[in-house]
Amino acid sequence: MHISLKRLAAAAVIGLAFVPGIAQAESYSALTKQGYTTGKLARGKSGAWGWVVGNGERKFFCRLNVASAYVNKKEMVSFTASGRMLKIDRATYDGALGGPDPNKPYLKDLQAGRVKPADVGGCSPLR
Repeated sequence: MHISLKRLAAAAVIGLAFVPGIAQAESYSALTKQGYTTGKLARGKSGAWGWVVGNGERKFFCRLNVASAYVNKKEMVSFTASGRMLKIDRATYDGALGGPDPNKPYLKDLQAGRVKPADVGGCSPLR
């Protein structure tokens, strides 16, 4: 009996969707459209930076998807893969780019939970 790989893969995906206990990831955009609110920037259990996004009944942890952010006219911060926040000289950074990046968020906005969907990575359910 010959079963195509496409059918086998489709059956596996459908089967896993109905297995209880497997977390279903959500997008930040979809959650905010459903009325979920964004908390303040915090560290998750893994040490990664992100936000708790919730609606009172369900909560998700949405990971930070930003490499760096402006602090003020002279400083900015960079986020490392290990979860550290390092200070950077903004003049040096902007000089290397040829000027300020209009799409780069400010740290105070990230900390307050005022984020754009592009600044947020995947969201996983909190238990």
